[in-house]
Amino acid sequence: MATDNISFNVLKHDLVPEHHLLNDEEAKTILTKLKVTCDQLPKIRKSDPGIRVLENIYGPVEEGRIVKIVRKSETAEEFVVYRLVTRG
Repeated sequence: MATDNISFNVLKHDLVPEHHLLNDEEAKTILTKLKVTCDQLPKIRKSDPGIRVLENIYGPVEEGRIVKIVRKSETAEEFVVYRLVTRG
């Protein structure tokens, strides 16, 4: 697996939600559906442990990419949020 060189894969921890890197077409569709620009999305730093794991899977994650985060919820089953990758 591509994440074998990470000392601890945070995405495998039970309390960490799923992270998915969207491609350009998916990102455009989501922005249109939500009627927002990418600058209006909440931010996630490139140095975030979840993003660092995604970089080991997909390669370098550039600033401006959008990440889909799926949280498990007792009341809503799944709660999906989107984050814009920023410097840091």
